[in-house]
This record gives sequence, C-alpha cells and structure tokens, in this order.
Amino acid sequence: MSGQFESTVEIDRPVGEVFAYLADGRNDPQFSPRVQEISRTPDGPPGVGTVFRSTVKDAGMKTGREFRITGFEPQRMIRWTEQSKNLVTAEGGYDFEALPGDRTRVRIFNTLEGHGLGKLLVGFALGAARKDAPDFGRRIKAAVEAS
Repeated sequence: MSGQFESTVEIDRPVGEVFAYLADGRNDPQFSPRVQEISRTPDGPPGVGTVFRSTVKDAGMKTGREFRITGFEPQRMIRWTEQSKNLVTAEGGYDFEALPGDRTRVRIFNTLEGHGLGKLLVGFALGAARKDAPDFGRRIKAAVEAS
C-alpha cells in the first residue's frame, strides 16, 4: 500500500534563495523536528546523485534514512528517492514557481510506501503526514525566511 501527501506554501524570498536552501538537505532539521542529524555525500553542491543520510525519530523510534537526489533542475524542481530499507519509505520532491515581488511558491510532496509489516503501518504514517502537511509547509516558510 502507498499514498501521497502534499502541501503548497508561498515564501517571501526569491526562487533562487528558496531553491538553494531546500536543495541542501542539511537544513532539514531547521523545519523538520523528526530529523535528529543529517549529512551529505559527496561534498560540494547538491545535484543528481547526492545522498543525504539522516537519523529520524518517528513514533518514539529512531531509524536511519538515506535519500538520493534523482531529479534536479535549478529553480524548478528537486526529486528524491529513499534508498534505505525501512518498513515505510518515501519518494518525493519540491516544485518551485517564481512569483511577483521576489516571492516563491513551493509544492512539497511525498509518496509513502509500506514494505512487509510496513504495509500495515503506512496508513497511520500517511494520516499523520497529511494532518501535519500544512504545518510542515509553514515551518519551511518560517525557516527559509529566517535564513
């Protein structure tokens, strides 16, 4: 079983700044309280093939996550796929749209998929993610605007 959640937010910063901030997944702990730590491989600017490894805390349990950037068009879109072997994995991305007045619209989305026992859990994870999606967008907006 799988399902998607998404959120759209308008950020009071130019699209280039918003893209650069979100392309560097090391910023994720600033807007995602579940991310405990995160690193990037290789060094240098992010792009297709960049891998982010993180420790996240969900429902009181810590798990390791590994995401690879699979699509990268500056100021337009970023796509990622989870490489880790967790019960519930994610695939998703950001779509960017420049707005008048140096503002940016960002669409954030993820598809969650359950594996093994995770097929029983993915519905709960998806419900929680959908419920949090508007707040997640607001946390991204606040973090980017504060940077």
